[in-house]
Amino acid sequence: MKLAFTKFAQAAVAAVLFGAAATTAAQPAIIYDMGGKFDKSFNEAAYRGIERWKQETGKNYLEFEISNDTQRVQAIRRMAERGANPIISIGFAQGSALDQVSKEFPKSNFAIIDMVVNQPNVQSVVFKEHEGSFLVGAMASLASKSGKVGFIGGMDIPLIRKFQCGFEQGAKAANPKAEVSSNMTGTTASAWNDPTRGGELAKAQFSKGVDVIFAAAGGTGAGVYQAAKDGGKLAIGVDSNQNHMQPGTMLTSMVKRVDVAVYNVLKSYKPGMSVLGLKEGGVDFAMDQHNAKLVTPAIKAKADAYKADIIAGKIKVADYMADNACKY
Repeated sequence: MKLAFTKFAQAAVAAVLFGAAATTAAQPAIIYDMGGKFDKSFNEAAYRGIERWKQETGKNYLEFEISNDTQRVQAIRRMAERGANPIISIGFAQGSALDQVSKEFPKSNFAIIDMVVNQPNVQSVVFKEHEGSFLVGAMASLASKSGKVGFIGGMDIPLIRKFQCGFEQGAKAANPKAEVSSNMTGTTASAWNDPTRGGELAKAQFSKGVDVIFAAAGGTGAGVYQAAKDGGKLAIGVDSNQNHMQPGTMLTSMVKRVDVAVYNVLKSYKPGMSVLGLKEGGVDFAMDQHNAKLVTPAIKAKADAYKADIIAGKIKVADYMADNACKY
């Protein structure tokens, strides 16, 4: 049964990639990962980046949405066979597949967002998530009435621990007595798309006195945001600006400018690694009409001050993945 499904999945990839309208060989390609390009989070930010490039240049592009793990290698390989350039893989989970295929096509250009692939024909773009998470952690503590804030991650991997570590540092910087509760949704890819579980975890934290939760959990975050809305608490979005999802109870969102990363790759492809933090405009917190009344002038001023100090090097936010910090 599994073999038959795998063959079906491969056939589906081939049908999409080869059955599309005729295209020219020099088009770029983007491969979204699990959750689809309209996930209101990471993939959707990538979509906005390539759409911006399309609108500015008038050129088109190829695309594919991964729906299961078996499709990654073949999707990247098929794009390379079609002559797409560059081929952009979205998400850390495509790292091993891209590493494999980039070796098979040494004359093709590839890029990956949120992972490092050490091949001479790959541009890797990663982010300083810990810096943006520090800011929203500080905002959470400043907005909290109980002194208890929470973090809910998606899949328990080092990258999500990086968000958690930055959030905890910011929360403690703003309020040394702050209590931080943390949960991970799971250990498999399904943890990114389980809003029911996200809601359950959020309700459990709220029952313990937490009144602001930061969710770094992909589609699972929708359940956290709904639980906050239902309980009259606050939530913080991630990756894209998600303030609009539950306006009035979304304190802010830790935006990760995946759109900027994708756009920059298309405008100026450069093999090697790029790192985007606060200084480079790669991460930030979101302000708009949906949270303007929640973020007081005092909270905004404090967050801006922390941001300026991090950019100036006066505050160094420890990186879970590099600084042996926040070991769990």
